Amino acid sequence: MSAGVRPVEARAVTEWAAEADVVVVGFGVAGACAAYEAAAAEASVLVLERSGGPGGASALSDGMVYLGGGTSTQLAAGVIDTPEAMRTFLLAACGPAPDEAKIDLYVERSVEHHDWLLARGVRFLGKVNPNSAGPSAADGEGLMFTGGENAWPFDDIAAPAQRAHVTQGARPGGSALMAALSDAVVEAGAKPMYDVRAERLIVEDGRVCGVVARRYGEQLAFRARGGVVLTAGGFAFNDDLLRAHAPAALRTQTRLGTDGDDGHGIRMAQAVGARVKRMDSLEWALPFNMARGNLSGILVNSLGRRFINEDTYMGRVGQAARNEESVFLVVDEKHYDPDAFRVPATAVAETADELASEIGLPPGSLSATLAYYNEHAARGDDPLFHKRPQWLTPLTGPLAAFDLRPRRFPNAVFTLGGLDTLSTGEVLDADGEPVPGLYAAGRTSSGVAASGYCSGLSLGDGSLFGRLAGLSAVRRD
Repeated sequence: MSAGVRPVEARAVTEWAAEADVVVVGFGVAGACAAYEAAAAEASVLVLERSGGPGGASALSDGMVYLGGGTSTQLAAGVIDTPEAMRTFLLAACGPAPDEAKIDLYVERSVEHHDWLLARGVRFLGKVNPNSAGPSAADGEGLMFTGGENAWPFDDIAAPAQRAHVTQGARPGGSALMAALSDAVVEAGAKPMYDVRAERLIVEDGRVCGVVARRYGEQLAFRARGGVVLTAGGFAFNDDLLRAHAPAALRTQTRLGTDGDDGHGIRMAQAVGARVKRMDSLEWALPFNMARGNLSGILVNSLGRRFINEDTYMGRVGQAARNEESVFLVVDEKHYDPDAFRVPATAVAETADELASEIGLPPGSLSATLAYYNEHAARGDDPLFHKRPQWLTPLTGPLAAFDLRPRRFPNAVFTLGGLDTLSTGEVLDADGEPVPGLYAAGRTSSGVAASGYCSGLSLGDGSLFGRLAGLSAVRRD
C-alpha cells in the first residue's frame, strides 16, 4: 500500500482538530443522508467535503431518484406499481448476479424512503409526460421510464411502471435535490467543513477512529468516536484504477462525475483491510436516442447485424455495444432526428449496399439485415428483438450511418464497483467480517446495481443506504 493511503495509528496523533461521534467523508447524496440520520439520532456529526460546497456528482445529475412499489407520487400520476414488479425488474436489470439482499431491502423501504425525502424538502411531481422528448429529465417531467422497463425483455417479466422520480425546482434536478438535503443536514445539527481532502484513516486497536485530512495545505486529524462513513464517490477519474480494474472505460473521454471520483475513499479503506467488489463493473450509456426519432433506425455491428432492440434503455444498449467491434446507427432520411450532440453522419448512400461499402461492412450484410427488418416492420413485428410497434417502420433510401464507437460518439461511463458492504453500510474485510468503525455508501461502495443499471439508482440507493450507514455509525461496539 502506498504511503498516500496508509492508515495512521491514533497514538501518533498529537492534536485533534475536531471530534465528533460520526465523521462523514463526502457531501453528495449518500453523505448528506448519512449525516442527517446520524444527527437526527442525536449524534454529533462532522462532514468533510473536498470541494467548496455540498453536492458532488449528485448535484450535476438529472435528479432522478429510482423509487417504486406504489409511492404517493406514482399514485398521483395514475402509475400502477407493486413491490413484486419492482423487485422482479431490478433482479433482471441489475444483474448478472445482483445483490439480492440489497435489492430486497431497497424495494421494501422504497415507499418509506420516498416519503422521507419529501419530508426533507425534496419535491417530486405526480404526473407522466406523454410527450417526453428523450431519456433525460426536462422541466415538468414527473415520472419516467429509465431502465427499459417498458421494452423487451423486461416488459415480458414484470408490469412496466415509471419509477424514476424527477426532482423538481431546478435543472439539473440534482442541484435542487442537494440544496434540499444539504439544508436539512445543517438544520439537523451536522457540521460541514469544506475544502477538506480526506487522505488516510486513523485506527486504534484495530478500529477505525478518525480521518487524517488536508485543508489549505495544513494536515488535520479528526476523531470519530462512533464511526467513519465513506461517501467519496467512485473512481471514474482515476486512470490507474481504471487500467487495473475496468480498462474498457479508458476508451471514452465521456466520464460522468467530478474529479473527486478518483477512488481515494476506496483506497483508504483497502489500506485498513477492506475488500472490494465488482470493480470491473461500469455503467455504459450510449445516448444515440437523445433524439427519440432515431429509435426508428437500427443498430448494427461489424457484421452488419442487429444485436439489440433499439427502443430499450441507453445504458442497456451501451452495455451490449461495448462488446462489439463496431457499432453503427443506420437511419433513413425520412425518420432521422438530429441527435443532441450534432454528430455528423459517417456516411450517406442511396442503397444499403453502397452504405455498407462506405463503412466497411461485409458485402450484402446490411442489405440482408434491412430486407428482413423491413419485411417484418411493415407488419408491425420484430421477431428478433421485439422492438415496440411505434418505432417499427421500414427504412428506405437515402440512408445514413453514424459511427457510435467511443472515439467517434460520446459513450458515457461511470464506475459501479467499490467497497463490499452490508446493507447496514458496514464495510467488510477479506474474511467477510465488518471492519470496526468503518461504513460506506454511494458510489464508494458496490450497491444495488451489480452490472446492469437504471438511471436514478445512484441517487436512490446512495440516499437510502447512506441513511442506513449513518445510523450504523452512531452505534458503537
